[in-house]
Amino acid sequence: MLQIGTPAPDFCLPDQNGVSRRLSDYRGQRVIVYFYPKDMTAGCTSQACGFRDLYPQIREKGAVILGISADTVESHKKFEEKHGLPFILLSDPEKTVLQAYDVWKEKNMYGRKVMGVVRSTYLVDENGIIVSALDKVKAKENPQQMLSAL
Repeated sequence: MLQIGTPAPDFCLPDQNGVSRRLSDYRGQRVIVYFYPKDMTAGCTSQACGFRDLYPQIREKGAVILGISADTVESHKKFEEKHGLPFILLSDPEKTVLQAYDVWKEKNMYGRKVMGVVRSTYLVDENGIIVSALDKVKAKENPQQMLSAL
């Protein structure tokens, strides 16, 4: 995990519509940056739908949500449309941002060691500084955790 109080690494990734987005585009707003393993899986759907359901309250508190995984732009678009997600999903198939945020790690899956995304969430303040860093978050609880952190 990156340390609280340090600058969040800037990045430029395509969203679910193919539009390039930078973290620095959101200076002046708080940003929830959440990293998840895979579109359309049970845990990731639960987490995304939780953020969807709390989205109006999160926006009221002046924050935006950026979800990031290694899935493709096309996969993100299907995920967005299927679940009515009102926030931005960013595609990082080269895993450069996943690695910069220290969420691409060795995991144990059914007794085998594999590389994958450790479900993690950062809260970045208006000046681009990390003010909260959570790893190994529970998909269902994370959206409420982040709303409380705001």
